Amino acid sequence: MFELFLQTPLLILLLFYGFTCISIVNEYERSVIFRLGRMVGIRGPGLIFVFRPFERQVKVSLRSIVLNVPSQDIITKDNVTLKVSAVVYYKVTNPVLAVTGVEDYDYATSQKAQTSLRSILGEVQLDQILSDREALVRRLREIVDLATEPWGVEVTSVELKSIDLPEQIQRAMGRQAEAEREKRSKIINSEGELAAAEQLLEAANMISQNPAAIQMRYLQTLSDIAVEKNSTIIFPVPMDLLKAFEKYANSEKPRA
Repeated sequence: MFELFLQTPLLILLLFYGFTCISIVNEYERSVIFRLGRMVGIRGPGLIFVFRPFERQVKVSLRSIVLNVPSQDIITKDNVTLKVSAVVYYKVTNPVLAVTGVEDYDYATSQKAQTSLRSILGEVQLDQILSDREALVRRLREIVDLATEPWGVEVTSVELKSIDLPEQIQRAMGRQAEAEREKRSKIINSEGELAAAEQLLEAANMISQNPAAIQMRYLQTLSDIAVEKNSTIIFPVPMDLLKAFEKYANSEKPRA
C-alpha cells in the first residue's frame, strides 16, 4: 500500500512530462529539432514528441508570405525624387537554413528588399521606371532571391505597389502628353490633306482625258446646289469659251 502511494505521484509526473513532450505540427509547418544545442533533423507534420529539456523545437511556416515594403525615398538617375512602395512574395524552402542561416529571415528579407529597391530604381531614369516596370521588378526579384537563397528563402514575385510623383513632375508630364496629342493630331491632319490632294490629282487627270466629263461635273454641281435651296447660283464658264471670244474680237479690229 505504501509502495502504491509512492508510485502514484511518480506516474502523475510521468504523464505530465509525456503531455509536455507532445507537440502538434500543422500541414504547412515544419519543426526544426535541436538536441543539446545541435540540430538533429526536421519533424512534422502531425503529432511529434520533443523530449524536453534536452530537445527544443523551432516551427517554420512553409506558406507563401506577403511582405509589404514601406514607401522608400528614391532619387532617380535624372535627379527626380520619388516615393516607391512594393510588395514581395516569398516562402521558406529549407527550414534548416531559415533557422540556422539567419537570425530572423522575415526581417532580413524585408531589409534586403528595401535596399535593393532603392539601389535598382536609383540607377534608371523616370521614363524607364514608368514604361519598363516589368523588367525592373524582374531584376529586383532576381537580386533579392539571390541574396536570400543561403537563408532557405525563395522570392517568388515582386510588384511595385505605388509610385508617388511630385506635383511639378505631374504637371510637366500632363503638358508633355497634351503636346504629344497635338503633334499626333497635326500629323493625322497633314496625312489627310496629302491623301485628299492625291485623290484630287487623280480625279483631275481622269476628267482631263474626256472633255464631256467636265460638263457632266458642272451639271452635277448645279444639281447639288439646287437641292440646298440656295438663292444664288454660279455658272462656271470654261476658259476655252473666253478665248474664242478673244480671238473673234481680235479679228474684228481694223487693220492700219
